[in-house]
Amino acid sequence: MRTPDFKRWSTASTWKEAAYDPGVRAAVFQVLLALAIAFLAYEIVSNTIENLRKQNIASGFGFLAETAGFDISQTPIPYSSKSTYGAAFLVGLANTLIVAVIGIVIATVLGFAIGIARLSPNWLVAKLALSYVELVRNLPLLLQLLVWYVAVLRTLPAPEEALALPGGGFLDVRGLHLPRLALESGGSLLVVVLALALAGAWWLKRQAAIDREAGRRGPTRAQRVGRVLVIAVPAVALAVAFAASSVTYPVLGRFNHEGGFSIEPEFLALVIGLSTYTAAFIAEIVRAGFQGVPRGQREAAAALGLSRRQALRLVILPQSLRIIIPPLTNQYLNLTKNSSLAVAIGYPDLVSVFSGTVLNQTGQAVEVILITMAVYLAISLATAAFMNWFNMRTSWAER
Repeated sequence: MRTPDFKRWSTASTWKEAAYDPGVRAAVFQVLLALAIAFLAYEIVSNTIENLRKQNIASGFGFLAETAGFDISQTPIPYSSKSTYGAAFLVGLANTLIVAVIGIVIATVLGFAIGIARLSPNWLVAKLALSYVELVRNLPLLLQLLVWYVAVLRTLPAPEEALALPGGGFLDVRGLHLPRLALESGGSLLVVVLALALAGAWWLKRQAAIDREAGRRGPTRAQRVGRVLVIAVPAVALAVAFAASSVTYPVLGRFNHEGGFSIEPEFLALVIGLSTYTAAFIAEIVRAGFQGVPRGQREAAAALGLSRRQALRLVILPQSLRIIIPPLTNQYLNLTKNSSLAVAIGYPDLVSVFSGTVLNQTGQAVEVILITMAVYLAISLATAAFMNWFNMRTSWAER
């Protein structure tokens, strides 16, 4: 847009010259548009508040401090029926984030594996990968969730006839029951040690990059000592923690397996459905990214004597990331938003708990929906920002 020359036309004898200035006209039109949008927003908000007042519907966010009065089947954070609606919101948010993070990890690993298999010289492997992609991505996600939940997990045997798994685990109609490692003491100290080890590893990597840019070769004495400490200290801390820990195994009780760690079937169905569905799209993104690398790069890797696996890891994958990461971000966002379909199989995510039960009990639809939309928007923006940062770092590394 052309910048208006205010100094020139402000000293003119008339305003006529200013009226024909394209920059001035553009600025005036944008101000008028902004005022119109602000007026429209004010009218919508005021009419909504007035309609709520006429129908005697309470407004505001004070309901978050009221007692919820209902239980939630899966609570990763402390919660009971005596907790507040705000606590119920946090439980739903935590369940959504857990599903999203685990689903993204599994979908990424599975998608990369299938995408690489699509380009395999083995005819059978390539066709199996192609069949998976074409089958899974062309079926509705909701249908796949129902298949996993109703047709697979709900047909498992009762707890009395549970399938025994290696290591002391069990699988039945009420979920997956696994042994649980309980740290008797020093759990918080172990977390601190691991965090310091990660920070030390990051610092060593940063120093190595600085040394390479400065033309220095080989690690310094401080860096060699630091590498030993980064590896040795966490290893000793883990060994001490495991030595002082105990393992509890699931045991069949009166109605269900007790002890150990149990994963509900709703959670399993949702994670499996989201992961396998998103992995089909990621596989195609990976395949396109690998094929986007010039053929000459593969020939150069072969000329250097690199095996196919080495060429894939050292040459093709680093260059293909600049093609893979942007569309990969969209799939991560889709997986997070698709987790709202959990309401169809009874998993207590944010939509099921907050936009379902809380909304029905309080009747404050405007506030509940606004909070839910704001949460999904914040999660999506945070994911996109992280992936954009990672994409920039990858591009710099390539240059």
